[in-house]
Amino acid sequence: MKKGDVIGGYRVISEPTNANGGKCIWAFAEKGGGQYFVKRFLEPKRPRDDAADSPSVRIRRQLAREFESRHRTIMERLRPDARGGGNLVLATDFFHEGSTYYKITERIDTSSLEKPQTLEPRHKMVLLKTLGNSLKQLHDIDVVHGDLKPLNVLVQKRDGAAFHTAKLIDFDDSYVSGKPPEPDDIAGDSVYGAPEWRHYMQRDESVGPRHLTCAVDIFALGLMTHLYLTGELPHHDKRYGSPADAVNAGELLDLDLRLSDEMLGLLRGMTARAPGGRPRITTFLKALSDPKVCALQHRRPGTAKGRPPAGKPAPAGDGAKPSGSSGAGPRTSRIKAKNLTSASRPRTGTPAPEPPRTPAEADGPAAPAPSAPAATPPAAEAPVERASRVRINLGDRRRRPGSS
Repeated sequence: MKKGDVIGGYRVISEPTNANGGKCIWAFAEKGGGQYFVKRFLEPKRPRDDAADSPSVRIRRQLAREFESRHRTIMERLRPDARGGGNLVLATDFFHEGSTYYKITERIDTSSLEKPQTLEPRHKMVLLKTLGNSLKQLHDIDVVHGDLKPLNVLVQKRDGAAFHTAKLIDFDDSYVSGKPPEPDDIAGDSVYGAPEWRHYMQRDESVGPRHLTCAVDIFALGLMTHLYLTGELPHHDKRYGSPADAVNAGELLDLDLRLSDEMLGLLRGMTARAPGGRPRITTFLKALSDPKVCALQHRRPGTAKGRPPAGKPAPAGDGAKPSGSSGAGPRTSRIKAKNLTSASRPRTGTPAPEPPRTPAEADGPAAPAPSAPAATPPAAEAPVERASRVRINLGDRRRRPGSS
């Protein structure tokens, strides 16, 4: 495919590119005065009808039939004229020329808002609702998008419109719930892939096609919601290559504690390890009933219901993520003593980062943030300063009448 070619009646009017195309090459084209987006699949290749029969040709024919069937099934279920489908950018044509497959969609403005996190809470709520409603249309007919990620969502605002909306694109990797392609043929992005999808890709025998349901999209939507609200994906231990790998290892993802308690609870459920433990898309939409759910807030340490980030000190500035333990360091004596220069004395100015939690600890409830130690008699605090050789006159240690 090159500029000027006519393919299936569509004349290519731009230089083809593979940018963000995966196993495809795409370009813009025109036909009958309309503007289109044409995608050329690099694989599979369809054997010629007159090709000599052989085991390899039979395998290629079977793969081609399955590829055609999956795409045509999705196109039949997702009609461009379906009610409420205005935010779904669907294919209008699918065909092959020679051994190569092509898919056509209408050309749309591909510009997208780069930083949805800068929007006001009400605008974030509307944006997430339009994305959720688009996904609901798929899930209502048992279709899994299969590659839900920011690149496949266009955040746009029409002229004169008050709010941004999300247009869902690229259904080339969609499949009927419980009937995904084989691991070698299934596509997706490991960053947004669900835990069961990762197992399936790795050919884990405990995970079969029936485990890949609409819950795969819910996991990705949870990650994207966190990204749209805060500007970052949930953090996880760097030993793991993706959020799903961390979850499969028994870790809890570190959610931004500036999120509201309602949103923290929702996202914790959406990123659960077990597909059956994730909420349905209708629950996601119901949660977005009040802009306050999408608002960020700076909390005092220990006031959030989510788990604080493990082993990650909060950065300074407006982007700081309050942690349930960021304001409390090692317990030290409340006695103010001058000239104590022992190197072993704990520093109270900058608390050390909380060490990473082990998978076993992550499965349990988060430890509450330690509160400021209550005032205690000097005698109880004295052992803290044992490392110093300076003597401090602590006065009479006997309990005075009326003291507590």
